Amino acid sequence: MSSPLTRAAGPIALVSGLVFAAVDVARLLAADRSLDRIEMMRQAPFQVTNALYWVAFIPLTLALVSVYFRFANRAGGLGAVAFCFALAGTLDMAGNMWFDGFAGPWITDVAPGAILAGGSGMLAVGALSSYILFALGWMFFGIAGWRSGMFPAWIGVAFVVAGLLGYNAGLPPYGIPIGLVMAALGWWIIRTGAPAVAASDPAIDGRTASAPPEA
Repeated sequence: MSSPLTRAAGPIALVSGLVFAAVDVARLLAADRSLDRIEMMRQAPFQVTNALYWVAFIPLTLALVSVYFRFANRAGGLGAVAFCFALAGTLDMAGNMWFDGFAGPWITDVAPGAILAGGSGMLAVGALSSYILFALGWMFFGIAGWRSGMFPAWIGVAFVVAGLLGYNAGLPPYGIPIGLVMAALGWWIIRTGAPAVAASDPAIDGRTASAPPEA
């Protein structure tokens, strides 16, 4: 599949991954743990970096889409399911981070007791779904991407580890691993060229199509 998005999958993944990791580093630095929770959440650097973290989910999602469609012909059914799983988890977590970045500061000002009370009911269900789907989605993407030959085993293993750590991606620094692995995938695509296997390419016949690409 050829399009500007798929042809630029390497640079998109590299830049978006670095941006995602850098914003989470900024969140970590902006969180003044010497303050109580409410006061920390009222600090401008904390609010700005939290809002930027949601923004960073946009290029991360675009990177996932561009990488998948670059290799869609070799991904197979397993890769397609894993892509959908990772996309759903990323969008779910992005919604969670939008709430933290934009609704959180307002709630802190008008109803700080709601922050201290913690989540319950449907709010807790929604939050837990984002943690679980984000973690499992990226872990599954790593396994399926390696097994279907989208990328090398070391990248697949790195996505599994990053996904596992990503269960806590709502808090810094646990989003950093996902960003760094996505950046590494982009670097690998740029370095190797890593073209998609065309549907009409005879190389897709037999064992060649299912063999993982060389590192």
